[in-house]
Amino acid sequence: VQLQASGGGLVHPGGSLRLSCVVSGLALNDYTIGWFQEVPGKEREGTLCISGKDSSTYYAESVRGRFTLSRDNARNRVYLQMNSLKPEDTAFYYCAADRMGWGKKRIDQWEFRGQGTQVTVSS
Repeated sequence: VQLQASGGGLVHPGGSLRLSCVVSGLALNDYTIGWFQEVPGKEREGTLCISGKDSSTYYAESVRGRFTLSRDNARNRVYLQMNSLKPEDTAFYYCAADRMGWGKKRIDQWEFRGQGTQVTVSS
């Protein structure tokens, strides 16, 4: 099983990015996908966003209304559209997969975790 997050980069405040999580080795429609932020030297926060198997979604308060999840089960991809980006969104972003996922706040609790992608929001 492999998960690979991509799409990060440098963007000005107020800008947008779309992250992709490409999953291989499992059937995406059987798994919940979570996104996590990591900032070096900072304690990890809980799950940022969740894309459920039944298309349900969850967003942390810090990103609600700005970030939008979508999934393409046929292509084994989950997308995270990030709009109105703020400097405090600067982080390494990881995606993870779990048959359940909901309620698992730490990425190390999820079954599978992938390589991340760096997002930097700066003027």
